[in-house]
Amino acid sequence: MKNILGLVSISLILFSACQQGLSQKDKKEYVTKGKEIAQATFKLMGGEVEKKMKDGGVSKAAPYCNAHAENLTDEMAEKFKVTIKRTSNKLRNEENAPNSEEKVMLEKFKTLIAEGKEVKPIVETDQEGYPHFYAPIKMKKKCLTCHGVLGESMKHEADSIIKTLYPNDNAVGYKEGDLRGIWSIAFNQ
Repeated sequence: MKNILGLVSISLILFSACQQGLSQKDKKEYVTKGKEIAQATFKLMGGEVEKKMKDGGVSKAAPYCNAHAENLTDEMAEKFKVTIKRTSNKLRNEENAPNSEEKVMLEKFKTLIAEGKEVKPIVETDQEGYPHFYAPIKMKKKCLTCHGVLGESMKHEADSIIKTLYPNDNAVGYKEGDLRGIWSIAFNQ
C-alpha cells in the first residue's frame, strides 16, 4: 500500500510540474537558442538566395528556393537537433501550412503589430510538452522582389516565374516591415 501511495505521490508531483510549464529562466534560454537557430537558418537560406539573385535574378533564385529551401531547413534542423518550420497565413508552399498552435501565434503577432506593440519571440510548451520557439518574420526590402506588391516592388515577370513554380502562391502583396510569417522551432529531439 505504501508503494502505491508513493507512486501516486510522485506521479502527482511530476504531473503538477509539467502543468506549470517552463520557468522564466528556461524560457529565456530557449529564446536565445531559438534566435540563434532562426538567424543561422535565415543566413544560410538568404545567402544562397542572394547568390542566385546576383547570378540571374528571380529566374535563378525562385527555382533554387523551390528545389532547396526545405533541404536547407532540414540541414539546419539536424545540425541543431530541433524541428524547424517557417509558416504563414499567406503560403507559397502549401507544405508549410500552419498547424493550430502556429495559427494562434500568427494571429497573436498580427494583433500586436496592429496595436503598434513590439513583437518579440515567444517560448511556450507545445501540445507534446516540448519547448517551442515562435518568432515573427518581418518583410525586408530585398525580399519584396518576390513577395512584394505586383506592379510596384514586384515585377510581373517575377510573378510569372513564381506562379510557374507555385501555382497556388499567396505569398505576395507585402510591404517592408509587414509580418511575413513566423519561425516555429520545436526543441523535441
